[in-house]
Amino acid sequence: MSLFISSINSGSNGNCYYIGNHNEAILVDVGISCKEVEKRMARLGLNINKIKAIFISHEHTDHIRGLAVLAKKFRLPVYITANTYRSCGVEISAEQVFEFKPNQPIAIGELCIMPFPKLHDACDPTSFTVSCGNVVVGVFTDIGFPCSHVVKHFQLCNAAFLEANYDDAMLDQGNYPYHLKRRIKGGNGHLSNAQALQLFHNHRPAFMSHLLLSHLSKNNNCPKLVHELFSKNCGDVNVVVASRYEESAVYEISAGKQAASVIRKAAASSQLALAFA
Repeated sequence: MSLFISSINSGSNGNCYYIGNHNEAILVDVGISCKEVEKRMARLGLNINKIKAIFISHEHTDHIRGLAVLAKKFRLPVYITANTYRSCGVEISAEQVFEFKPNQPIAIGELCIMPFPKLHDACDPTSFTVSCGNVVVGVFTDIGFPCSHVVKHFQLCNAAFLEANYDDAMLDQGNYPYHLKRRIKGGNGHLSNAQALQLFHNHRPAFMSHLLLSHLSKNNNCPKLVHELFSKNCGDVNVVVASRYEESAVYEISAGKQAASVIRKAAASSQLALAFA
């Protein structure tokens, strides 16, 4: 049994993550337009009709920008906490809104989604793990500090989208105003490269095969820098830096470390058609 994952976009300009099996899939957040989600999934050979639900982590614009249009166009249920829904200002048909509470699992076909609380400067921030059989994938972004909930769920993951938002020196020496630097580095802001690496070192399970470094700051981080930092410290874990400009490859995640990347280029998508048709 496998899960297939891709970062559709990752960054302060918009976040959207795909996780699914052969039969159904979900999106975690829709921070880019519906048109871009459709275009990028098509390039990957991913069938958008396999999306069965959208899960929203919190109300910030870079996580909900395309939500209303995508949910309406494809008549998708939206799973969101009551407080987040009240705060996001997005109009969704009442019959499409499914309110959840942290630590209560949700079944979408053969997928099991577990929401759990995290630290971030939003009204009711939530992260998620998605499991199918004994394969678990986690989305750990927009985290001020790796609290016990984050650590507990990270330890279960075969693969993870893990925030590495900023390099300490780049942020300190950059031109952001002091209040914004303080917000980013505060306990309800974002994870630095060093904090993400420490979380990985201290709590990664032996069976983790893929780490997708996510939500990099455009001004306070560098994809090459963060990739080099993690690659030399991550052993045989496949380290990928998720882009703020394009979709990632699709990765097949299975139990153990036998997972293989799936070609993402549309021109080479014949094998994707078999996997995702």
